[in-house]
Amino acid sequence: MSVTSSNPVSNPLRVAVVGGGGHVGLPLALYLCDVGHTVTIVDTNAEGLQDIAAGRMPFYERGADELLPSCLASGRFKMTTEVAPLREQDVVIVTIGTPVDEYLDPNVRTFDRVLGGVLDQMGAGQLLVIRSTVFPGVTERLGRQVAARGLDVHVSYCPERIAQGHALTELTKLPQLVSGCTPEAAERAGQLFRELGAEVIELTPVEAELAKLFSNSYRYINFAISNQFYMLAERHGADFDRIHEAVTRDYPRMQGFARAGFAGGPCLLKDTMQLASFNHNLLTLGQHAMMVNEGLPRFLIDQLKATRNLRSETVGILGMAFKGNCDDPRSSLSYKLRKVLTLECGRVLCTDPYIRDPEFVALEECLDQSDVLILGACHDEYRGLETSKPVVDVFGFLGKRK
Repeated sequence: MSVTSSNPVSNPLRVAVVGGGGHVGLPLALYLCDVGHTVTIVDTNAEGLQDIAAGRMPFYERGADELLPSCLASGRFKMTTEVAPLREQDVVIVTIGTPVDEYLDPNVRTFDRVLGGVLDQMGAGQLLVIRSTVFPGVTERLGRQVAARGLDVHVSYCPERIAQGHALTELTKLPQLVSGCTPEAAERAGQLFRELGAEVIELTPVEAELAKLFSNSYRYINFAISNQFYMLAERHGADFDRIHEAVTRDYPRMQGFARAGFAGGPCLLKDTMQLASFNHNLLTLGQHAMMVNEGLPRFLIDQLKATRNLRSETVGILGMAFKGNCDDPRSSLSYKLRKVLTLECGRVLCTDPYIRDPEFVALEECLDQSDVLILGACHDEYRGLETSKPVVDVFGFLGKRK
């Protein structure tokens, strides 16, 4: 698979992607190489780089298994654990994760440490593109740090908005948000993404930072609305899926009404809490959304306990990834479900077709040995599932049409 090789860029650049072995950096690096740039992945995960160098994707990404070998064969796709090659680049793109700490505040120290090492290697005329999700004000702060060092480096913030597993198509299908600490930084970053075939929307740095946080917080709060409604319906013996179908069918004003389900993953809760921290730890909707979404696994178990003696039963969890058709377990609520079930039932079995874990069992064994099943992730492999065992499907996935 070649995503755009029929339309190569007119001005090939030397581009380094810091954190380029991860879910955000690697698809971008592959795409940039495929259109003609010379790309260097910089990542501290030496084992992951070895897999990539051997032509093995370290995670599931549609189209990447075919694209990676062609990039390696091009001679324009390199990788290293060292930061020294950054000084040789035209563009440096940073895609490192930005977690929150134990107080649910942004962990800026990690970002500062990595960016300090990056800036130590950069020089006149280079473009620095921050692709990570950052706390509002961080980009302009970074611009001031660059100026204080006397560096002629152009700082831009261009947040990623891809859905994991769909990055190679969404990189050009979705508009790219672009900002810069200077007009030249914004223009150069915009040109980089325009040459990939993407529409570019220019904002100020703080607007771009807030746009990313607003997007993920909006989704997280939206899911919480549906999850709260699901719990309300369950408590009163009503079928949430029937209600959802009724109010959304041919009724345009309810098309944004999400289905219920686990709202996990490495971004939604984290970014909602970053937005709350930015607003002096006050984002009432976001904090209530966290209570609803994080409380859903406990609610499901309590509902089961009301009608079953879980102490003597085996409960099977179908899918441990944080979303369907994905191999990423980070911040998956299926693991929270497993933790609570361990204290409440006789035995817990977990299965997932995408995640390799020696503690997991095959689907057939899970179906055979469980007394009751809970759907944890909407993998396509579970469509048309046939079992006589009761199944808790908060997503309404198993009975949903394709």
